[in-house]
Amino acid sequence: MTGTDTEGRGPVRYGPHAPGAGLPVPPGLSAVLAAAAGDPVAEPPGGGPTLREAACGYWWRRGLRTRPGEVVAASGAQSLLFALLGAYDGDVLMPRPCPAWWTPQVRLLGRPAYHVPVPAECGGVPDPFALLETVRRVRAEGGRPRLLLLSVADDPTATVAPPETVREACEAALGEGLHIVSDETWRDTVHEPHETVLVSPAEMYPEDVTVISDLAGALTPSSWPVAVARFPQGERGAARRARTLDVLTALGAVVPAPVAAAAAHALDEPPEVTERATAASALHARVAAAVHHLVVTAGAVSRPPQAGRHLYADLGPLRAGLAARGVTDSMELEDHLSGHLDMPVPGGHRFGDELGALHVRLDTAPFLGATDEERLESLAAPAPLELPHVTAALERLGAAFEDLR
Repeated sequence: MTGTDTEGRGPVRYGPHAPGAGLPVPPGLSAVLAAAAGDPVAEPPGGGPTLREAACGYWWRRGLRTRPGEVVAASGAQSLLFALLGAYDGDVLMPRPCPAWWTPQVRLLGRPAYHVPVPAECGGVPDPFALLETVRRVRAEGGRPRLLLLSVADDPTATVAPPETVREACEAALGEGLHIVSDETWRDTVHEPHETVLVSPAEMYPEDVTVISDLAGALTPSSWPVAVARFPQGERGAARRARTLDVLTALGAVVPAPVAAAAAHALDEPPEVTERATAASALHARVAAAVHHLVVTAGAVSRPPQAGRHLYADLGPLRAGLAARGVTDSMELEDHLSGHLDMPVPGGHRFGDELGALHVRLDTAPFLGATDEERLESLAAPAPLELPHVTAALERLGAAFEDLR
């Protein structure tokens, strides 16, 4: 996302990107991509054996036993989710708020998308009682709820759902006959990995959960689109994987061979990749904590960020000051803050929240610096918040929020 001007853009064509790392590509990863650039053999739909085996190893190291025949790769998370949705019939439920790209995928297929409120303690998973109420209401109105999308480590709220909350939501969904798709793109960006417990729904209900992951979450740059999916074992999982492959083949959503080689290398998690991912997560955690402190000090409400490269803020308590500046909804708030901060600040309406709610997502990458040199300096610094360019960016944010009081 390079701006907020929506002139001439439809609701599908415009939307905020996922929070980027804002860091240069590690040299070793670039070298693998370059070495494979001359390969004349294209990857098959769903990914070749090297890429799928690397994905299996990645999931095995996280407690999810996986075989290559249960894995599919695609050229980006959007293509992969679109194919997954196309492999199922029926209506789709998802938490409110949710990633900005989920709802357009559902609506492009002509399916109803129902948003379910999240519990107070976290985002990413629906409140189980609200989920049950929504499913029964949809059925009473003639709908066919069949699929639940959720994300344990969440965009946009930057929270990690507690295991008991995940279990309750999954039990409610499975009790109503829903299949679960768990987006685990951000699981490797947890800010305090030794203090935060992240459990995949697939660990709890291995036969009823499909896992997807955009590798740009922690392992690869967002400019190299590649995502992987893990299907449940058994006949039902195999049938869903086959239908997903049919859709990916029809779309031509094949991972380019050089990107596939780099993605397989990243999924093998050599030291260079894991060290960069760990350092980047720690850097974004520090910046997110500083941004959160400024936002809360100014009177806004925000859950403490636990994962990712962003946080989600509710400026409802500042409504009077915003109204005095002509800001009465999240679209106007998006334009106001994006202009004042000279960075994209997408409003909550992009994530399924009501237009009247004064919610925004604040990404942390813009605070790392304006050049690759400054960003690498931020990554290497023992005290990145004390660097002049980081300090200046945070001061600009604090002044913009204080001005709203």
